[in-house]
Amino acid sequence: MNSKDLCLQIKAALLDRGVSLVGFADLIEIPAEVRHSKRFAVSIAMALDASIIANIRTGPTREYYSEYKRVNALSSDLGKLTSSLIRNQGYQAIPKEPTGVGIDPKTHSTALPHKTVATRAGLGWIGKCALLVTKEYGSAIRLTTVLTDAQLETAIPTDHSLCGDCAICVNLCPGNAPTGKNWNVKLYRDSFFDFSACRKAAREGAAKIGIDDTVCGICISVCPWTLKYIERENGT
Repeated sequence: MNSKDLCLQIKAALLDRGVSLVGFADLIEIPAEVRHSKRFAVSIAMALDASIIANIRTGPTREYYSEYKRVNALSSDLGKLTSSLIRNQGYQAIPKEPTGVGIDPKTHSTALPHKTVATRAGLGWIGKCALLVTKEYGSAIRLTTVLTDAQLETAIPTDHSLCGDCAICVNLCPGNAPTGKNWNVKLYRDSFFDFSACRKAAREGAAKIGIDDTVCGICISVCPWTLKYIERENGT
């Protein structure tokens, strides 16, 4: 099977299972040890329920926490499915879990974030909130990644932010985590976003509703790109 047909097969299988966005990335510019010596990757995005996201503009809810976990579990299964499709064609494939795996406890970061792969797959850019922003769903998505040695037909990477002068997430973040600086591909997260401040505020917000975890979502729900998604789902 050639690369075009393999990409079409993967995309069709994932879209048939309700996946929101699928992209294919060339990771050649990323150090080989970080990408497990696999040059290519499939980036998979699942949209979160718009009606649930609309209700977290002032803080997390139990419904949002349940939705967050539901989509993470589904994304994990979709990564495994994608890996099976690729392996069936005689290639290697490594599914990366959507969350909670390989996180450095000191920096609260991973060697190869899903959002980095998503930008290489052209799915979106990194917002001032340090989350992936897509034109279709804003930041109301969860991501997973499959690394592979199968040559894929890859997209043009996204190297710059499209947030412009928008500062809504900056102004409404309860932890004052975003600095307001726009992302570009050469910019490290810590130079435009304080993850420790984000984590602290998220844990405090979750604790108020009896959740012992790091979950917030305010920046997701107030993003203009997310609001477009919510309005589209509501038919407004």
